Amino acid sequence: MKNPLPPLNAVRAFAVAARHQSFSLAAEELHVSHSAVSRHVKLLEEHLGVLLFERRVRQSLLTPAGQRFFQQVSAGLAQIADAAAELKQQAARPTIKINVRPSFALLWLTPRLADFTAQHPHVETQVVTQTQSPDPARDDFDIVIRRGRDDWAPSLEAHALFEDELVLVAAPALIERLPLADLAGLSAHTLLTVRARREDWHHWARHFGQSQSTTQVVRQFDYMHRVLEATVDGEGLALCPTTLLGTHLSSGRLVCPLPDLRMPLPRYYFGIAPQASAYTKLFIEWLHKQRP
Repeated sequence: MKNPLPPLNAVRAFAVAARHQSFSLAAEELHVSHSAVSRHVKLLEEHLGVLLFERRVRQSLLTPAGQRFFQQVSAGLAQIADAAAELKQQAARPTIKINVRPSFALLWLTPRLADFTAQHPHVETQVVTQTQSPDPARDDFDIVIRRGRDDWAPSLEAHALFEDELVLVAAPALIERLPLADLAGLSAHTLLTVRARREDWHHWARHFGQSQSTTQVVRQFDYMHRVLEATVDGEGLALCPTTLLGTHLSSGRLVCPLPDLRMPLPRYYFGIAPQASAYTKLFIEWLHKQRP
């Protein structure tokens, strides 16, 4: 090699000491002794044949030669650090960022993600919850899943996923105490709903040729999972999309007292961000195999 490298450990010790203007602070940062830093700097000075520091009682000041060397060494070490960080990032576990609404994340997606991870253990999934539809120009995600196609960013193409229906659910004990044979019996119950979907009861009743009573007791919650919790506790009846029911019906926590009354809902769609990870296609393949 035409220009052999100086001792690199000594260069690193010098750079830290020069930044702090102190051997003691450099030793603290490097987790070595003060004498170890001093030996490294002395070794480097001998290798270069110049003094790098002017030693004083409580401070070590850079000489003009030390200042020039520090400027060049700092740039070189920063370049090495950036190269290492870039390589580590490229070698890191690939990640898929999935943007969904909070209730869909909690009630549909999260319970199923273990299956995807089991099939693709080398891929990490990050669930990002957001009520409004994301925009690739503003938000960081690979795939978005939403019901309907309202408010989608122009750069996102919506792909059909699965259909959904709105059904009536209740706690078994509540129906035993207050049987519900038809829509007329709703007046004896408290109706539970999500604020963002507070018109569901009106649309549902109208879909089946009925009208909601103006004196009907209605309680509103911020999220669908809170509605389901209150329904399981017997606090009232709820309308819930079938996609968000999870195991509530199969486990018996809830029942569907009027099973034939199902109102179609806008179907779910997914969109892929322009800068999406190449591994997103694995998630999409898995997604198409899931039952709503």
